[in-house]
Amino acid sequence: MDISDQVRRVSEPFKKANRKFHPADTVVDCGHGVLGWGVGGIEAEAAALGQPISMLVPPVVSLRLTGRLRDGVSGMDLALTVAQLLRAEGVVGTLVEVTGDGVQTLTATQRACVANMTPEYGATTTLFPVDERSVEYLRLTGRSDAQIELIRSYLGMQGVFGETSGRTYAREVTLDLATVEPSLAGPSRPHDRVTPAGLPERFSKGLAAHGVKDPAARFDVALGEKSVSLGHGAIAIAAITSCTTATDPAMMVGAGILAKKAVERELTPKPWVKKVLAPGSRVTSLLLERAGLTGALRKLGFYTCGFGCMSCIGNSGDIPESLKELSSSMELTSVLSGNRNFEGRISPYVSQNYLMQPALVVAYSLVGTVDVDLAHQAVGVGADGSEVMLRDIMPTNEEIAAVLDEVLTPELFREGSRGLFEGSSVWRDIDAGSSDTFAWDEDSTYVRRAPYFDDAEHRDVVEVRGARALALLGDFVTTDHISPAGAIAPDSPAARYLREHGVRPEDFNTYGSRRGNHEVMMRGTFANVKLSNALADGRKGGWTRDFIDGEVKSIFDASVDYAEHGVPLVVVAGKLYGSGSSRDWAGKGPALLGVRAVIAQSFERIHRSNLVQMGVLPLQLKEGESAETLGLDGTETYDVSPVDVSDGLPAERTATVTATRQDGTKIVFECVVRVDTPMEGDYLSSGGILPYVLDELAE
Repeated sequence: MDISDQVRRVSEPFKKANRKFHPADTVVDCGHGVLGWGVGGIEAEAAALGQPISMLVPPVVSLRLTGRLRDGVSGMDLALTVAQLLRAEGVVGTLVEVTGDGVQTLTATQRACVANMTPEYGATTTLFPVDERSVEYLRLTGRSDAQIELIRSYLGMQGVFGETSGRTYAREVTLDLATVEPSLAGPSRPHDRVTPAGLPERFSKGLAAHGVKDPAARFDVALGEKSVSLGHGAIAIAAITSCTTATDPAMMVGAGILAKKAVERELTPKPWVKKVLAPGSRVTSLLLERAGLTGALRKLGFYTCGFGCMSCIGNSGDIPESLKELSSSMELTSVLSGNRNFEGRISPYVSQNYLMQPALVVAYSLVGTVDVDLAHQAVGVGADGSEVMLRDIMPTNEEIAAVLDEVLTPELFREGSRGLFEGSSVWRDIDAGSSDTFAWDEDSTYVRRAPYFDDAEHRDVVEVRGARALALLGDFVTTDHISPAGAIAPDSPAARYLREHGVRPEDFNTYGSRRGNHEVMMRGTFANVKLSNALADGRKGGWTRDFIDGEVKSIFDASVDYAEHGVPLVVVAGKLYGSGSSRDWAGKGPALLGVRAVIAQSFERIHRSNLVQMGVLPLQLKEGESAETLGLDGTETYDVSPVDVSDGLPAERTATVTATRQDGTKIVFECVVRVDTPMEGDYLSSGGILPYVLDELAE
């Protein structure tokens, strides 16, 4: 079969459907040129059961790149710069297509690093073109010549290979790659970019925001039999964590070269810094070994601990006990190469988290604090007594390229992926059972049957009456604030549940490992230690006021009391509610707590969709209005006028909310009903996407 026949065969399904093929019909990595976007876990479950995913056709924004990155500037530096630029431009819900001559100067893995940062600036996707750079990467990673020729011919015949002209965009944003600098982002948002020279000032502002009264305070920290004196800003965790940065050969080799130079200068690691090395894959680990860089990383404390999500999702393990004990008064920090640094995500004991390329993670681990200007201050003192500056050990592009030219080969990728889909004998020997349905174990504390279907009933009209506010929140509340993540705190409602079921504290594990147990997850919803709820009387974390008895208690305990009294709940929030990564439990958790509506100034795309798919009504305040301008303080009782979804889309695009104060006065305002498609209306009327799918299967 020749190439033309193969192309016709690939296109045949689209012809039968009487439609023209478009590259959006296939889904792989947007950094490698094929359009795809993230969906919530709830959507993924439904898709696995045959349900389509509906969305509004988004506007397309062109990110036009010119120029070339300077020496020493990495893909991570570019990704953080793009995140800052596009968040400021307001691209939430759009498709971003990358164009311009500058695209050709970027490697496929640099493009992937930018595309993987997409949720951090709120876009639906970031699409790079398929071009010769893409073909080079396919060849490098072991694809056959026949596969590559099919791809090149097919996309060429479709007119989408390489840079194309004549397209019209909703708007264009331009970035000169030559202006990109070595960058960090923090202390709690990926788009808050800063240079190494600007880090001390950024850190100082973080101290002020957290109410630190004595920025110069010192603390005696016990480390085994020794004690050290540390100040605010001490780094508790330095993590090269499994993400696109840890799959980019150039950045990982750069980290290894910096480590090698540091070892040659006899710089030593700081004992209070926990080091994490989670390469993006076994291929990356093999690359470091073949380049002779693994030994240097290990001498500085960076030992490979695995290839999955680690610190970026809060799975760093424990930090020194002495640091944990001081964390309430001492501002601890982390440095990591992942994409997300939202409050409370990396560790409940760490207050400020900074994103950066892997080489900088190693460099800052040698200093032991973020309260330093590495553009002008030394990383450390070498064996000869001279100061070692960052520029002395930071690798050049030429040095990195020399290593890659020697060890980065298709054979490396073939060896690294050998046996990838076979699994170990332990995995293969697991008894899956013979039943067509899952055998629920009532004694399990890891996997339990969730009650999503138990109370679901079809309703043509959705309304909320007599609701109380479970939380009154500000701007940029992320899915990390809402969804449980990381370690289970010993004094939390989730820990109490586990103890009651015979689980020892040392076996609590993480929320991620117990995500199949709704009892644990709902108890951890809104339990982020950094959550600021105006109803908690100034107390940080998962607390709220229960208006039935007037007490401040855990959000879970309050929700139980409201449920026992038949009181529905709402959440009131500010701008960009649900920002960050797609977290299905950010939708599931509030629904299980009894939240029936969320009233916010604006929603991030995936989270709004997840709310609808769990039967929760998203209501968006009109432009210029907020809880503050309306005079809402969360003590009110909330009524939402009926929302008719009998025909899918709401019959009226707005709903009237009446908030009744304790003295009987009323605040009446209009909200936009953010049920955007007829399919979403069907989900809402069914009580959620999972009951809807069950009804479909039953029919």
